[in-house]
Amino acid sequence: MSEKSVQKKKYIIETARNVFMEKGFKAVTMKDIVEACEISRGGLYLYFQNTGELFEEVLKLEQEETDDVFEKSIPEGASPSDILALFLKEQKKELLNLKPSLNIAVYEYFFACNPPSRDNLLKKQFEQAVYVIEKLIQAGNESGEFYCGDPRGAARNIMYVLEGLKIASQTRGIQEAAVDREILYVMQGLIGEEY
Repeated sequence: MSEKSVQKKKYIIETARNVFMEKGFKAVTMKDIVEACEISRGGLYLYFQNTGELFEEVLKLEQEETDDVFEKSIPEGASPSDILALFLKEQKKELLNLKPSLNIAVYEYFFACNPPSRDNLLKKQFEQAVYVIEKLIQAGNESGEFYCGDPRGAARNIMYVLEGLKIASQTRGIQEAAVDREILYVMQGLIGEEY
């Protein structure tokens, strides 16, 4: 693929991300993407055959950018508890809708498309987050910051709590105090005392 084609594909993905954030997944058509990108229908179909294929690329880009931003925001010499606190702070911002998100589109996509387990990008992202949190907890155990007998179980619980909060925030709204309370419980479970 030529550099110009790579740039055009990236432009389509970035523009589509905004459309998905605004409309969700189910309501978006290829025509919506064509109009937002101001390209021909054929030009779009050179890169993507349907909205599902395009949305998966949007999700990959979103994950890469999230990882980059998170890694850059970690201060040098940060402890495992500092890193976990930063992660939870970023999650809180998303939960309280302080920044635009793809949450509704993500749930619509996975309910509508039901990809096979091996191709399920959401499941892969969840498992990757569990792995990173597990490693943080293990490092915190080694440094004496955390007292956790089951780092993997704790990491999965953290992600399940966050996933539940995401659904609550999108379906019925959620108060900042509720998010703070759940984050406090998570941290108390790791350090064994008031946080």
